[in-house]
Amino acid sequence: MSQYYKPERNPNWNYGGKSWRLSRSKISLFMDCPRCFYIDNKLGTARPPGYPFNLNSAVDALLKKEFDAHRALKTPHPLMEAYGLDAVPFAHAKMDEWRDALRGGVVIQHKTGLTVCGGVDDIWVTPNDELIVVDYKATSKDGKIESLDEEWHDGYKRQIEIYQWLLRESGFTVSDVGYWVYANASKDREAFDAKLEFELTLVPYTGSTDWVEGTIQEIKKCLDSDELPAPGDACDFCQYREAVGKKMIAFAKKK
Repeated sequence: MSQYYKPERNPNWNYGGKSWRLSRSKISLFMDCPRCFYIDNKLGTARPPGYPFNLNSAVDALLKKEFDAHRALKTPHPLMEAYGLDAVPFAHAKMDEWRDALRGGVVIQHKTGLTVCGGVDDIWVTPNDELIVVDYKATSKDGKIESLDEEWHDGYKRQIEIYQWLLRESGFTVSDVGYWVYANASKDREAFDAKLEFELTLVPYTGSTDWVEGTIQEIKKCLDSDELPAPGDACDFCQYREAVGKKMIAFAKKK
């Protein structure tokens, strides 16, 4: 049996269990495929996980250390200065908790009774105490990264918007404009020499949280239903389950 995948989750971590929370990633899963979301959170069987990108995690950890140094000094990071952004990393007693998804991150109790949470990469603050949501990304692409316009970037945008909504629900004033700190590894060097060189860019995004409240209401209705919801239009997991199910039934009939 795989040590990485457990198809039967401890019921405490299913909807109705004492440890269950509606995380940012679960909200995104619901928007991608309500059926997979229901099977995961109500029935207790999650999709098989992808393996972690350790290089991305290393970049995240190093960026956090770098911005934390400026957080302690209350000084702007050179990237902020290069882009003319009047802000500094936000110093708050709960910053470590907000950035730790395993501890819940930013947590609020919603009027539906759901506990909603999400672990943010970073938060900056302007001189007028307006918070800025920041997400770190790492990749290796040709050219300078200045915008995120592909369809698959929609998940990145929702991510920032959920964090903006969580912080507003927690009582903070939050800017509509969030940022991705993008670390892009260069492939133009003549040799590897046991190191990667990254170009850092700051990519702005003007978010809208208007969809979040209605989506949480839909999620609550879905979870309280005894009906299996329809699959997402482009859900590969549901297509796989359906195709395999048909073949297994046909195989059993032959036997």
